[in-house]
Amino acid sequence: MNAFTALFVCVLLLGLAARLALMQRHRHHVQAHRDRVPEAFADAIPLASHQRAADYTAARVGLGMRDAVAGVVLVLVLTLGGGLQFIHDAWAPLLGAGSLAHGVSLLATLGVLGWLVDLPFVLARTFGIERRFGFNRMTPRLFVTDTVRQGALAALIGLPVLALLLWLAGAMGELWWLWVWAFWLGFNLLAMIIWPTFIAPLFNTFTPLADSALKARVEALLTRCGFQSKGLFVMDGSRRSAHGNAYFTGFGAAKRIVFFDTLLAKLNADEVEAVLAHELGHFRHHHIIKRLAVLAPTSLVLLALLGWLASQPWFFTGLGTSANDMATALALFFLVLPAFTFPLAPVLSHMSRRHEFEADAYAAKQTRASDLVAALVKLYRDNASTLTPDPLYSRVFDSHPPAVLRVARLQALPH
Repeated sequence: MNAFTALFVCVLLLGLAARLALMQRHRHHVQAHRDRVPEAFADAIPLASHQRAADYTAARVGLGMRDAVAGVVLVLVLTLGGGLQFIHDAWAPLLGAGSLAHGVSLLATLGVLGWLVDLPFVLARTFGIERRFGFNRMTPRLFVTDTVRQGALAALIGLPVLALLLWLAGAMGELWWLWVWAFWLGFNLLAMIIWPTFIAPLFNTFTPLADSALKARVEALLTRCGFQSKGLFVMDGSRRSAHGNAYFTGFGAAKRIVFFDTLLAKLNADEVEAVLAHELGHFRHHHIIKRLAVLAPTSLVLLALLGWLASQPWFFTGLGTSANDMATALALFFLVLPAFTFPLAPVLSHMSRRHEFEADAYAAKQTRASDLVAALVKLYRDNASTLTPDPLYSRVFDSHPPAVLRVARLQALPH
């Protein structure tokens, strides 16, 4: 054990303790407000729906707490418990320690192991909580089919990407991390372009919006907003869940607008238009570009840090490994990174909530704030979203503002 070992253990366990404390606080707060609908929603959401949302939130938080503990245990087993070294040594006689094939196999094994540890929680969430509260439409057969397709995509795309990353790290000298950064940015931009057309249709069916009246309204909204789209589509989200949503996806000329069929079944035309205007608000305020502007330099700094750590023997020995090849460095770095970046969660959440407020204000200018409020109330009710999150928990973790605050801001906007 060295000083870095002690630092890592302290940061990891303190982060877990903070996360569990916040989750427990959130669960208690929601349950304490279970028997009274907030005044702003009293006329629109029945007490029974509010109580259902509280119970749904408590169940999800309870499962999330167990998932968080399991994640920390896995990290400790793989690092100080010698798990990563064991995997490294197991592949070495077959592929040669430090070879490209060895590195890819090591990282792929970690991915499979992480999936196996997470699987019980996914099953409990999908076939336990989601089914108990009436949201799950996923069948066991569809779950297996999705899993096989996801695994095939991970192999067809992920393995070559890992191989190229490791090759760049070995072939590009001391500044290899700069080349990896450039490749990673390019790959992410490419993924944004090909996802809507080639990847998403493997899991869902996308059909052109057939409602001519709604289509005309949406196209008029797009013209007002200056948004060029490759099409308006309805996704069969009801195959897997009763939750509803709308979004635009893609990048550049590949942008397309997608409505969940469950959303269209719940909202009227005015409300659908208002929800879409909110999504277009993200486009108008360049939120995706702003997030990329944060992601790009952050990822560059992190890769530069990895480049330095990969040359420090204490980094490997402090995390329980005697191997010091690039694949091991990469594995260790991404195993411990979440523990050290946890304090950034409130900053990222604040930025996301600010973007949501901006998108709401934009929607209120393009449509009517009252229509967006009506849509949000229906979605809160039908998706069993809690109206009373713990304020501190919400500041740390929530990407969207609390319902009461969000609706109050919309109602305060000029009509």
